[in-house]
Amino acid sequence: MHSEGLFAPSTAADVRQQYEELGSASQTVVREVAKSMAFDREEYDERVTTSVVTTARDALFASLLEVTVGTREEFDDWCAKREYEIELAGSESVDHVVWHPVTFAETVVGATFQSEEAAAIGTLRRQAFGRHYRELLKNDA
Repeated sequence: MHSEGLFAPSTAADVRQQYEELGSASQTVVREVAKSMAFDREEYDERVTTSVVTTARDALFASLLEVTVGTREEFDDWCAKREYEIELAGSESVDHVVWHPVTFAETVVGATFQSEEAAAIGTLRRQAFGRHYRELLKNDA
């Protein structure tokens, strides 16, 4: 069993703070990408909208969520120690699970996989963000 990622927010306030801290980083990423695409000032102003920067911030936040990768047995053991709602996608008949606890919602989001660990991690992070973090952050806006 191993973990990857940087963000494991335990409260809604932690989510908001970590998301807020990504604001300038997402603006920098978007600006540098636009520069590498040779956008002139006019094209930059036209195409780089608040929505584009928000999408970059959302993607950065999701990509930094901490996940645990383990066997199905390790996942079941982890779940047995907590009274979390379980949102598990995938097949019951595969050997591995990647999961992320959404602590403030007392929910664990997981996905099973056989051999494509990186793909499972990416999918799980997008699902966790889309199902739990986006709504929380959207309600704050």
